[in-house]
Amino acid sequence: MTTTKTKTSLKDLGKNEAEPCCGPGCCDDKETDILTEVKTEQELKDIVKDQYSKIALQSKEQNESSCCGSTSACCGENTTYTIMSDEYKGMPGYNPDADLGLGCGLPTQFAKIKQGDTVVDLGSGAGNDCFVARAEAGDTGHIIGIDMTPAMVEKAKENAQKLGFTNVEFHLAEIENMPLAENTADVVVSNCVLNLVPNKSNAFREIYRILKPGGHFSISDIVLTGELPASLKAAATMYAGCVSGAVKKFEYLSIVEKAGFKNISVQKEKLIIIPDQILLDYMTADEAKEFIRIGYGIYSITVYAEK
Repeated sequence: MTTTKTKTSLKDLGKNEAEPCCGPGCCDDKETDILTEVKTEQELKDIVKDQYSKIALQSKEQNESSCCGSTSACCGENTTYTIMSDEYKGMPGYNPDADLGLGCGLPTQFAKIKQGDTVVDLGSGAGNDCFVARAEAGDTGHIIGIDMTPAMVEKAKENAQKLGFTNVEFHLAEIENMPLAENTADVVVSNCVLNLVPNKSNAFREIYRILKPGGHFSISDIVLTGELPASLKAAATMYAGCVSGAVKKFEYLSIVEKAGFKNISVQKEKLIIIPDQILLDYMTADEAKEFIRIGYGIYSITVYAEK
């Protein structure tokens, strides 16, 4: 596993000068930076809702230059970290106002959406994947976005209204309890969201419930190989940033299978490199070196499965 060079690298650990940070000290609510006292699913959800409410009020450019976004340019001059997100520009239906740079893949690219399909996007944010899905499903399709953050739902509705879309709707709800009837969707998509759900088994059972017989999903998410250091697991910022809430790849695929899905396949997989500076914000130098030496893997995968 290799790392990205930064202003402070693991080779420069003897230096004590102040450095810009990418981790716990960067965001406003420092009391939520550590998960040590967090014990309930609701508390984890509240952390995510708080972080994404802030992001919803920023443009993609502001998010990229903020230490509280999914990408960051706060860690030294001319240094930009785009750790997870893939590039949507050029895809049919792409709308820059709806792209906050929060994904870890391009699930709609693999989702096999057809004209007239009903598509449900889980964790729809400002509407990015919904609008891309609409370009595939056409005017006869029906696109439904689900998000648990009020500010995100409001922003998505504003974007849909600006675009004049009448077949795209957004609902404020949790993935484990969607306000949709059984057998609603032909296709379910989601981009870097299921890892944020504490009870992933309930989430995938709910996805199974709303899919039509023969329907399918294409979901991009973060998974692990090996164990994360305790310091990363205990960081709320890394939880909301989709890392410390992730589970091992085999466990993730097992949850999908136990929910009843078949023909499960990984459509795309890529290694996520965490830059040195971010590691050093969450662990000691020795822990960071061991993390790199052992080769712990943090991966973005796009998973396909059928009901």
